[in-house]
Amino acid sequence: MAENNSECTHDCSTCSANCSSRQAKIEHDPLNAASSVKHVIGVVSGKGGVGKSIVTSLLAATMQRRDNKVAILDADVTGPSIPKAFGVKGDVVGTGDALIPLTSKTGIDIMSVALLLPEETSPVVWRGPVIAGVVKQFWGEVLWENEDYMFIDMPPGTGDVPLTVFQSIPLDGIIVVTTPQELVSVIVEKALNMAGLMNIPVIGVVENMSYVKCPDCGKVIEIYGESRTEALCAERGIDFLGRIPFDPSLANLCDKGIIELFENDYVEKAADAIESFVANK
Repeated sequence: MAENNSECTHDCSTCSANCSSRQAKIEHDPLNAASSVKHVIGVVSGKGGVGKSIVTSLLAATMQRRDNKVAILDADVTGPSIPKAFGVKGDVVGTGDALIPLTSKTGIDIMSVALLLPEETSPVVWRGPVIAGVVKQFWGEVLWENEDYMFIDMPPGTGDVPLTVFQSIPLDGIIVVTTPQELVSVIVEKALNMAGLMNIPVIGVVENMSYVKCPDCGKVIEIYGESRTEALCAERGIDFLGRIPFDPSLANLCDKGIIELFENDYVEKAADAIESFVANK
């Protein structure tokens, strides 16, 4: 962006001027002085209802099973569901210098606004800047001790909170969650484009609710029709990391707060991709 130039378009990608705006770098918010987080992975979606929190939960539990220290920062402030999926309840306490996250049955550290509300059903009726500020507090004012991986469960869309996370937290990369519908594929493109604008690497795409398998004959039924997700990934040069079916057992485990006890390999390829990605950064 050229300085003192009335013709400036404010789009540095189309400008050759070597001005201060081009040279400026994003200053990420610092962690608490006693915190340590090696790798941060955002889990995003272009719209709600695609099962982003389920994928976040499965990825976190899978990486924990691989002998990593894992945390989840629930950035979906107005629709937090991570504590429910893991059965985490209790009062969040502080040390004077930081808040202490609650811990799941297998040792996953979790911080969510749901843990701070008086009732599980209390609505969060806050404006965007306040919500974004809470997410920044969860990053910088919580004691994240020796975390190998932190997964950030992002709110859907491309609004204030995703923008705040992209600008304030040093993400290694993101996993995009989608479903097979054509409309969702268009919205996924928007999420991918936003990541590109913010220079956030896309590790890959996971498709949820891809099919139903008949419990009697085993036939696979694609209830949304043929998916374009894999073709979209090929067109964009992005890794397609697998499909997750409609699986009533996952909903049952979440309802009981024991998602960590899942028995499937739905996100193993995604977990492999994350490990390979951070190892080669």
